[in-house]
Amino acid sequence: MFPGGGNMQQIMRQVQKMQKNVAKAQEEIAKMTVEGTAGGGAVKVTVTGDRRVTAVNLSPEVVDPDDVEMLQDLILAAINDGMKKAEELAEAEMKKVMPAGLPGFPGLF
Repeated sequence: MFPGGGNMQQIMRQVQKMQKNVAKAQEEIAKMTVEGTAGGGAVKVTVTGDRRVTAVNLSPEVVDPDDVEMLQDLILAAINDGMKKAEELAEAEMKKVMPAGLPGFPGLF
C-alpha cells in the first residue's frame, strides 16, 4: 500500500510513460552533436550527445612537427570541452522529460 492511497495501476502507467519518454529522449540525444574547441578554434572536435567523438578538425597552422606536445594538448582540451558540452546537452534534454519534483540523479544520463 502506498502512502496517500495512490492507485498502483496509475502509478505503473506513469512510470511506463516516463520510461518511454526517457528512451525517446536518449535516442534523440544520441543524434545531436556539439563542438568542442581549443586553441581559439584551431582544433575542433565533434561529439554526439551520447559522448562519441565523431570528427577531429585541425587548422594547418597548428600542425607543427617540432611541437607535437602542443598539438596533443590542444586535441585533449578540445575533446574535454566537447565532452563537457555533450554532458550538459544530455542533462538539459533529460530534464525536459523528467517529471517535476522527481529527485535528481546526477550523472545518470
